[in-house]
Amino acid sequence: MVSIFLLVLLLFFILCGAPIGFTLILIPFFYILITDAVPLVLIPSQMFNAIDSVPLTAIAFFMLTGELMTSATITDRLVALSRALIGRMRGGLAQVNVLVSMFFAGMNGSVVADTATVGALVLPAMKKAGYPPAFSAAVTGVSSTIGGIIPPSIMMIVLANATEISVAALFAAGIIPGLLIGAVIMLINHFFAVKYNFERSDERFSARRAGKELYRSSFALLIPVVLVGSVMGGIASVVEAGAITAVVALFTGVFVYRTIKWKECSGAFRRAFRNSAMVFIIIAASGPFSWLLTSLGAISDLENWLLSLTGSPIIFILALILFIFLLGTVMDSAVNIIIVGPVLVDVMAKAGFPEVQAAVVVIVGFLIGSVTPPVGVAFFTSATIAKVRLEEVAVALIPYLVGLFLLLFFIIVIPELTMFLPQMMG
Repeated sequence: MVSIFLLVLLLFFILCGAPIGFTLILIPFFYILITDAVPLVLIPSQMFNAIDSVPLTAIAFFMLTGELMTSATITDRLVALSRALIGRMRGGLAQVNVLVSMFFAGMNGSVVADTATVGALVLPAMKKAGYPPAFSAAVTGVSSTIGGIIPPSIMMIVLANATEISVAALFAAGIIPGLLIGAVIMLINHFFAVKYNFERSDERFSARRAGKELYRSSFALLIPVVLVGSVMGGIASVVEAGAITAVVALFTGVFVYRTIKWKECSGAFRRAFRNSAMVFIIIAASGPFSWLLTSLGAISDLENWLLSLTGSPIIFILALILFIFLLGTVMDSAVNIIIVGPVLVDVMAKAGFPEVQAAVVVIVGFLIGSVTPPVGVAFFTSATIAKVRLEEVAVALIPYLVGLFLLLFFIIVIPELTMFLPQMMG
């Protein structure tokens, strides 16, 4: 009962706009202060333990890579390439929105960065082309979830650190689900494009134009190849690969494209460090809060409840998806993955699922939650950029959320969707 009260209190503070990191710290602080259960020194100790991991430092490099790409207008080239490839399709700008997110996902690994960067580039064009603002915001928000699934993924690094699963295995396992999510979103886009007769480019597809844009974007596309290939190939650790990728992004912007000056790099570094600090604060703050839930028995109660349903695989899967969906509607996806993610991975492993598959299911499910009303960060960000009411975006999101949670069901029941690449690569 106490754990439920604390979770409700956490939700209340989040809905009131309180910083998530400080809220996660304050609740255990006041609990210990009132009950005198343990010394208060446990809080900084648990915070240090939560971030005492070398692989987590890769997050800062991924953030820096994304900032350098944005400063160097590399994302503009990705938009041009996407338009050359699929802009001729009915509803081409909506499809470009998704394809750019898929390209950008392979370079940054952050849902928020994907939403903000791609939204700022594509949403004005979609508005000018006559797309409904709510539809445009919904497409931007839901496609940004790919940013946390196609490697590199910040949340994969966080969950791998908490569960001691190989980061390289998670990166490999996330490729097919990430591509399938993009395909599902584009299929739904096509349905609405045909139904409402959305725009299509007057310029016919040209292999010459596509080849030209591919050449202009070649160095940008080299970034995910270097990053993901070096990690999955065992050539470099995730931290080393992150550092190499940041250097490649810097070299590309300064010397190849020459669209960023040295003095502008300082701004990219500041934004990357600030965003990285926000992530690390949440990770550190989750330490004492996770300890509190564990000491109160909430974690073991959750495990026992889910394991009691394993007698019927279908009921277990549906209950798991429902739990992920409900938690995603009221809690931030990062908090869910950090605090609840390891528990769900352990439960799925005990139920007979491979740990790597379980981790991908948790990440995909909770990242879908990042665009689920009412607290999804991608939901808020896309609606803010599009300047449209949250209720309208929430309605426009319904068919996409139905499609993505249906895909999540298939990711669970078909292990090959996640395990094929990790097994093939050894």
